[in-house]
Amino acid sequence: MTNPIYLALDVPHLRDGLDLAKKVKGHVGGIKLGLEFFCAHGAHGVHMIGQLGLPIFLDLKLYDIPNTVAGAMQAIHVLEPSIVTVHASGGRAMMEDAKAAASENTKVVGVTMLTSMDDQDLTRTGIDGSAHDHVMRLTDLSREAGLDGIVCSGQEVKSVHDRWKDGFFVVPGLRPAGSAVGDQKRVVTPRQARDDGASVLVIGRPISRAADPAQAARDIEATL
Repeated sequence: MTNPIYLALDVPHLRDGLDLAKKVKGHVGGIKLGLEFFCAHGAHGVHMIGQLGLPIFLDLKLYDIPNTVAGAMQAIHVLEPSIVTVHASGGRAMMEDAKAAASENTKVVGVTMLTSMDDQDLTRTGIDGSAHDHVMRLTDLSREAGLDGIVCSGQEVKSVHDRWKDGFFVVPGLRPAGSAVGDQKRVVTPRQARDDGASVLVIGRPISRAADPAQAARDIEATL
């Protein structure tokens, strides 16, 4: 079975990122590179991490007019990412164009709702209803647009999996039992998310900030 753990590698210094990735590469299934990493290190940094031989998840959360998102998606073909994110709230046309422009080997997944947000945050943005209902709406829209799957919290992944049996589901904001929640609000354990249907488990600080990152990754892997 492929290891579903993707290490979220958001570090200001490329050398630190490479050192960390090398330490844990035998205990994770891929590396997630987000906005912080991409803005700091660009395509060069992605290539450097890619040389370690692990799948690369570019978590860029693209969100713009359809033509611009399609252009951005074409521009990252050379980076050969295994997964790329777009914001599902960008609408069906944007998601359709993003998927059409992506490499055939790249899964395009729609970010439904950030795991740092809860129902109250949603209301403040002018969207009525619960976080669960909002995620379900955007899940259906992502599926209709032809995306491969969605990003959601572990609290919604079971419901999402029930309505989209063959979807590809990325779950961030995970915290092993007993670890600090930090700025996340809708969290579950990696094991619970996996049992509920998650395809990819994105884990950052519980591994990257551990005294022994390799051991932390091994411990999480063992729970699965």
